[in-house]
Amino acid sequence: MHTATPIPSGLAAIAGGRDYVLTHEFGRAINRSGQTIRKLLCTEGHAYGVRPVKIGARLMWPVADIAQILAGDAR
Repeated sequence: MHTATPIPSGLAAIAGGRDYVLTHEFGRAINRSGQTIRKLLCTEGHAYGVRPVKIGARLMWPVADIAQILAGDAR
């Protein structure tokens, strides 16, 4: 049975209760620039193992997946 990774307080503050965050918010959560996140997406097809959902003209990144990165869970 897979248990959900708890959301760290810093990420929870950035997300503000949302399930998805914008690219620059993802970068802030993992101490990288938004441009680094976009570059990794273009070159690798993902950023640190996280794939975004495109909503309109924006890339939205799942908070639960970011929490796994911050917790050190292997992807």
